[in-house]
Amino acid sequence: MLQVNGNGKDTIEWTGFHHAWYRFNFALMSGLYKFLFSHRYSGRENVPQKGPILLVANHQSFLDPIAIGLGCGRTISYLARKTLFKVPLVGSYLRSVGCYPVDQDGVATQGIKDAIRLLQGNRALLVFPEGARTYTGEVQAFRPGVQLIVKKSRCPIVPVGIAGAFEALPRTRALPAFCPLFLPGRYASIGVSLGKPLDGAQFLDLPREKFLTTLQDAISKEVENAEKLRRGS
Repeated sequence: MLQVNGNGKDTIEWTGFHHAWYRFNFALMSGLYKFLFSHRYSGRENVPQKGPILLVANHQSFLDPIAIGLGCGRTISYLARKTLFKVPLVGSYLRSVGCYPVDQDGVATQGIKDAIRLLQGNRALLVFPEGARTYTGEVQAFRPGVQLIVKKSRCPIVPVGIAGAFEALPRTRALPAFCPLFLPGRYASIGVSLGKPLDGAQFLDLPREKFLTTLQDAISKEVENAEKLRRGS
């Protein structure tokens, strides 16, 4: 919910009901996820529990938000593609659990504004700078909108890598390949690696291509770590 605080500055605040609703849904979805998929995490201590934080991750699957959310230890908001919010009931539900629409094909002005307001309101925000789920499992080229979010918010950036979610539920398949914890591990195990926070200020003067390359390299490193995690190596 977007509200205005006492000094007239936009900020993002949730009522007690919103927090309770988020916790209920997160407990439900994370419980189901933990039952159906083998998962491993590293770097949870790298996510600050207070203040604004921008989590930037590769995008393999619809499983990514819940998998990454489990590793954060705090309430996080998400940017999701605008078309999802046009589906009856789905849009209302997504908004109720902290999702904000972003236009994948246009300049995504409103989505970027929402992201900046969330971070200025001391929230944790997860974004996928590839803009869409990968078709191949590899990290795709980043879109430039994330640079504007970083420049305007100047908040710490946590690079996040996820591996195995593509094998569990790629965008070309309707049903996931389950790998419950009580069964022997296999290719559908999921790993999430959260890197040490990067100072957003160090990116302010970088040209666009240098900025995107530097950020993508940081995330690719965490993807490699996540791949080792899920394979137990």
